[in-house]
Amino acid sequence: MLAEQLPRRWAHSLGVAKRARSLSPILGRDAELLEAAAVLHDVGYSPSIATTGFHPLDGARFLRDQEGIDERVVRLVAHHSCALLEAEERGLRHDLEAEFELERPELVDALIVSDMTTTPDGEHTTPAARLDEIVQRYGPDTIVGRFIQRAAPEIYAAAERVQHRVAIASTNTQPI
Repeated sequence: MLAEQLPRRWAHSLGVAKRARSLSPILGRDAELLEAAAVLHDVGYSPSIATTGFHPLDGARFLRDQEGIDERVVRLVAHHSCALLEAEERGLRHDLEAEFELERPELVDALIVSDMTTTPDGEHTTPAARLDEIVQRYGPDTIVGRFIQRAAPEIYAAAERVQHRVAIASTNTQPI
């Protein structure tokens, strides 16, 4: 769907999935689940799916109602990259919270990091550069601009938590 309608968004989604795959050492049995959510996280941007204009909610509803996707993947899509804060800006927080529970914090963090370290073209970047790019693209006084600036502390905190888990995992797998 995104591949045809929004090829740049699809390139981003594939890059997010690649980044998610790189985090598999800290995800264990949930690695494939996170990769699936990464590929699907922006499906709500598709014009044929968008109903509210809020892509996490539109995408999660589509995946749940039309595609029957695994509930945990749907929850990750619904809440990816601090979506509750954007939902609040849009007056949709109650809808998002009522319909979709949060997934395990470790998975939420991993998807935040995967998304916020991938450029619109699918290349690796830093959270700071990604946040700057989003603010520049949308403008600081838009819904997305305001939301992403509010979300920045949580995005940085998620990046630190994931980096810490990766460091511990790599230490535990190093031969003595």
